Amino acid sequence: MSQSEIISYEPATGVELWRGNVGDVDQAVDQACRAWPAWAAQPLATRMELLRRFANEVRKDAELLATTIARETGKPVWEARTEVENVVARVEVAIRACAERAGQRKLDSALQGAAAVRHKPHGVLAVLGPFNFPAHLPAGHIIPGLIAGNAIIFKPSEKAPATAEALVRCFHRAGIPDGVVQLVIGGPDEGQALALHDGVNGVLFTGSAHTGIAINRRLAAKPEKLVTLELGGNNPIVVWDTPKIDDAAMLIVQSAFTTAGQRCTSARRLIVKSALYDPLVEAVKDLADRIIVGAPFDDPAPFMGPVIDNAAADGLTESFLYLLSHGGKAIKHLVRADESLPFLTPAIIDTTGMKERPDVELFGPILQVIRVDEFDQAITEANATRFGLSAALIGGNPNDYNRFWANVRAGVVNWNRPTIGSSLSAPFGGIGISGNHRATGYYAADYCAYPVTSAEMEQPRAQIGVGLRDR
Repeated sequence: MSQSEIISYEPATGVELWRGNVGDVDQAVDQACRAWPAWAAQPLATRMELLRRFANEVRKDAELLATTIARETGKPVWEARTEVENVVARVEVAIRACAERAGQRKLDSALQGAAAVRHKPHGVLAVLGPFNFPAHLPAGHIIPGLIAGNAIIFKPSEKAPATAEALVRCFHRAGIPDGVVQLVIGGPDEGQALALHDGVNGVLFTGSAHTGIAINRRLAAKPEKLVTLELGGNNPIVVWDTPKIDDAAMLIVQSAFTTAGQRCTSARRLIVKSALYDPLVEAVKDLADRIIVGAPFDDPAPFMGPVIDNAAADGLTESFLYLLSHGGKAIKHLVRADESLPFLTPAIIDTTGMKERPDVELFGPILQVIRVDEFDQAITEANATRFGLSAALIGGNPNDYNRFWANVRAGVVNWNRPTIGSSLSAPFGGIGISGNHRATGYYAADYCAYPVTSAEMEQPRAQIGVGLRDR
């Protein structure tokens, strides 16, 4: 593959799905800078209506878009359809969020005139998207960004350009001008060029902590540029006193192995009370043994597909072997039946006896199990990470959950629910190296426009009551 071209391959088959030329960043930024003032000058109601038309275009193309997502990411088509439904649902959620969090307000200032709070768009925003949810997650930035009046340059993951192209086509068919939403195909070099470009007013990034930290470091001397980072997690799921072992096992399997473990909120560490260890781990293993791993359109439908590519599968295999060779004990081995394709079976490994557990995000279907005796020890283990995205407590009583909620460092804290699957109507984000305190989801309205405070009177009126000599 030449540097001037990007090729997307289907993970499940290795077949070429899409190819296209690398985009021109300077040209895209120039076009966006010229297009956004007219877009920002449109009435808010007009922008909202055009986004509703976008939702209708996505509905029309729903099956085609889901098929493209499934082929390009390898995820089961049932999951790809859910992703498309979430793109549609995001429009009304973003409209409500704009009204609630970025609406106009009048403040009472008595004799000092009127005071008002309004919001302005930043200008040109670069959206750098991930491969695991190539439509849903970028849409979470693009939709509120457009409602707020920004122009968007969307640089998708080089592993998911076909989905991005289909998504942008829906924006244009809805009547949103070509210069207001642009697609720039490329790899890390194009992403960096966009992030550093003087004509870009904000960078909205979703992806790995490594890349996010690099972006943050490069832009540290540019406080005038908005930076929003939604990064990964080394997420804990704690199981405490519960008689419902089978239900707990299902929640754990959903958390750890949905999307082949390729969610930023996927459970990476299962922290379990010693008294529950044997029955719980047996139930989780039995359920994981039943998981169907297959291609997106297989019948019966698979629970999970391959990881994104062979390089990812190689890295996960090496990571599992590292855990084994440094004190981990395999409960369920990571198996790759075909070395030419990135299909992996779910893996479970007890890492209780490891002297040092690597604090890394293993972005795939590997679950580490840690046995503890005391609840405070469980919380300590849950917090033994630089990340802080998602955490869940399974079992326990309301007092246990209150302690867990108060003491666990994470932006998503659940009780008797999986670590994955946050509501569209809630904020989403983490602390530590999982983000930079700019929650996405419902709170995306907060960073897509900046507040402007105004003190206003129709005629000038003033007096100085102290410190002047008499005439």
